[in-house]
Amino acid sequence: MPPGKRAFDIVFSLILLVPLGVVMAVVAAVLLVAQGRPVLFVQWRMCSPTRAFPLIKFRTMVEAETEFGVTGADQHWRITPLGHFLRRTRLDELPQLLNILRGHMSFVGPRPPMPELVQAAPEVFAQVLRSRPGVTGLATLIYHRHEYRILRECRTAQETRDTYLRRCLPAKARIDLIYQQYRTLWLDLWIIASTLHTVVLHPERPFRRSYRLLRPA
Repeated sequence: MPPGKRAFDIVFSLILLVPLGVVMAVVAAVLLVAQGRPVLFVQWRMCSPTRAFPLIKFRTMVEAETEFGVTGADQHWRITPLGHFLRRTRLDELPQLLNILRGHMSFVGPRPPMPELVQAAPEVFAQVLRSRPGVTGLATLIYHRHEYRILRECRTAQETRDTYLRRCLPAKARIDLIYQQYRTLWLDLWIIASTLHTVVLHPERPFRRSYRLLRPA
C-alpha cells in the first residue's frame, strides 16, 4: 500500500470514529434488543494471498455452522428484517473502521475474500490482492447489483459457490485490476463519494453511471 493511501486511511478513520462511534453504539444497542447476541459477526478473510485477518461486521443473519461469504437465494431466509436494512444502507460495515485502523483493510480496494475462495482461485487472487482489500471498491460500485441478480437465482450453497466462481469472480477481478492500474487518491475519493451517494442515499437505484468507466472511448 502506498504510504499516502495508508496515511489517508488512518486520518480519515480516526475522524469518522467520532461521529460514527455514536451510530455504531446505537446500532449495537438496537441489534442487542432486536436479535440478541452476538451483535458482531467475525469471519476470517484474506488481506493477501497468504495472510488472513478477522473481518468485523454487525450481524445481519441467523447464525449457521458454515459460511461461504457470498449470499445466494439459498441464504436469503437467514437475513433478519433488521439485517436487510443494515445491508442496504451499509451500516453493517461500520465496524470495519477497526480493521482499517489495524491495517488489515483500506477504505477502497477489492472486497476481502474468504480463504476458501483464495484456495479455489489462487491465480486470480495473486493479482487482485496486490491491492489492500477495502470496505468499498470499483468492483463493488459497478458490479454489486449484477452479482445480486445472478446469485438470487441460486438455490443451493453449491450452486451459489459455482456460479460465483464461474460468473462473478472473473468480472469483479477484471474491474479490481483496472482499479489497481489507475489507482490514485482522487479515484479513491470518487469511489467513496459514489458509494455514499448510490448505496446509502439511493440504494434502490442501479449503478448505471459507473459502467461508463469500463466502456471504450
